[in-house]
Amino acid sequence: MSVDYKRELGALIELVIQEKASDIHLSVGSHPLIRVSGTLIPLVKKPILTDSDVAAFIKILMREDQFTHYLGYNEIDFSFENTSGVRFRGNAFHQRGKMGIALRLIPNVIRTYEELKLPPILESFTQRSQGFFLCVGPVGQGKSTTLAAMVNTINKTRAEHIVTIEDPIEYVYQEEKSLIDQREIGIDSKNFETALNAAFRQDVDVILVGEMRNPETIAAAVTAAETGHLVYSTLHTNDAAQTISRIVDSFPGDQQGQIRVQLAGSLIAIFSQRLIPHIAGGLVPAYELLINNTAVSNLIRDNRIHEIPSVIETGLDQGMIDMNRSLARLVQNGDITVESAFTYAVNPKGLERLI
Repeated sequence: MSVDYKRELGALIELVIQEKASDIHLSVGSHPLIRVSGTLIPLVKKPILTDSDVAAFIKILMREDQFTHYLGYNEIDFSFENTSGVRFRGNAFHQRGKMGIALRLIPNVIRTYEELKLPPILESFTQRSQGFFLCVGPVGQGKSTTLAAMVNTINKTRAEHIVTIEDPIEYVYQEEKSLIDQREIGIDSKNFETALNAAFRQDVDVILVGEMRNPETIAAAVTAAETGHLVYSTLHTNDAAQTISRIVDSFPGDQQGQIRVQLAGSLIAIFSQRLIPHIAGGLVPAYELLINNTAVSNLIRDNRIHEIPSVIETGLDQGMIDMNRSLARLVQNGDITVESAFTYAVNPKGLERLI
C-alpha cells in the first residue's frame, strides 16, 4: 500500500504543535522522533523509516534545486513552510551512507524578552546606533530567538533599515516602523561575506548576520560595526572569553593585533545562553552577559582575555551577569534542580559557593 507522505508529514507537524516540541528527526532505521523540553521521544506508533520513506520526505521538504545540491553534496541547510504557515529550519544529511533529516520549529510569533525570560537589559543594546553585539552558545540554545526579539524591538520602536543575512531565513518579520530586507544565502546572495559587503551599499542601519563562519565574514562584520552600523550575530562558543579568543584566533598571527583593536573599539556586549529543563516542564534560559567597558576594552586590546571572567563576576553593578550567578538564581527561584545547575555550570566549584 502506497504511503501519502504529505499527509504523514502534516501529521508529524500537528504532533509537534500539540506537544509543544522543538524538533523532528527522521532517520533511516529509526522511528520518527520529536524533542520535547530538551528530551528526544521516539514515536513508536509510527513505523521504522526506510530509505524510500526518508527520500520521499526530503523531496517534499525541498525545492528541486536544493534536492539536486543535496544529491551532490550529501548535506544541505534549508527552510520549509507548510500551507498553514508553520515554518521549520532544516538540515538533510547522510550518516553511514543513509539519509537523515533534522527539522527545527520556528515559531511564527516573535516573543518578547519577558516571554523568553531574558534579562530586560538586552533592550538597552537595541538602542545603540552602532557596534557589535554577539549572542553565543552551543547549537539549539535559543540564540536566533534572542536576536529575533532584539531586532523586533528595533522594528517596533525606530524607523531603521534592517537587513538580515541568514542560511536559511528563520524568523519572518512583519514590518512596523522599520524597513526589513531578509536575504537567504544560496538564494539571494552567494555567501555571508558577499552579502555583508553588499550591505555597505544598501543604506542599512542594522545588520543581522545569522552566523559568522569564517575570518572574511568576521572581518566584514567588525568593519560594519566600526563604520556606523549596528551588527548582531552568533557564534557557537561557550562563553564571552572563548568567543573573543575564537574571533582573534581565526586570523593569521600578523592580523590578530589589528582585529583585537577593532573588536575592543566596536564590541557592545556578548550574551551567552543555555536552555535548561524547567522543573514544571519546558525550558528556561541561564545566561552570561559581558558588557564592553574601558576595563574590558583594555583586556581585549592587551590580549589578557583570560581575565574577562573575573571582570564579569565583579561587574554586577554595571549590569554584567555571570553564568554561575544566573544558575544559582534559577535554583533559588525553584525553576531548575541543583543537578541541572551543575550539569550546565562551566565552573562547578564557583557554583558551590553560591548555592
